[in-house]
Amino acid sequence: MAIGFGNPFGYQATVTAGIVSALGRSLRTRAGRLMESVIQTDAPLNPGNSGGPLVDSSGSVVGINTAIAGGAQGICFAIGIDIAADVGATIRPEAD
Repeated sequence: MAIGFGNPFGYQATVTAGIVSALGRSLRTRAGRLMESVIQTDAPLNPGNSGGPLVDSSGSVVGINTAIAGGAQGICFAIGIDIAADVGATIRPEAD
């Protein structure tokens, strides 16, 4: 189970649900950058869901909603929470 939260099209606090279709996918951005180890889900995400959490059925955050596959219905991607946590630690290191 995958539950996505966000603000698609300006509608605040929207929730959508689906399943995790695959783990460890690679995704090429429009700029050509390759994103590794993303989560593929069929939770119907829309523009504005990006940056919102993707949670499992027990409420644990498993990823950050990132992209939808243009021209496809129901193929969406999230950055895994482990990668997001590493990036967060890099841009905001803990104070000593």
